[in-house]
Amino acid sequence: MQEVQNHQVNIEQRKKITVSGVDCVKAFSEVKIVLLLIGGEKLHVAGTGLKITGFVKNSGSFTAEGNITGISYGGKSFAAKLFR
Repeated sequence: MQEVQNHQVNIEQRKKITVSGVDCVKAFSEVKIVLLLIGGEKLHVAGTGLKITGFVKNSGSFTAEGNITGISYGGKSFAAKLFR
């Protein structure tokens, strides 16, 4: 079982989002960004005009800009669900 790692989410005036503890960007478009966090959790960012402005895999830092309308946590990866 994967251990959930610490991460932080900071949203500035619904225009800029900064996330730490990001493993990779799973999907992105102008209306949705899906991040895979260290530990297997997914973070969904919804909005309009979204664009990724920075991602450093070594440090796990991620930034994006646009009109952010919401964020939500998704489920664990498929493998994590199998081995509960």
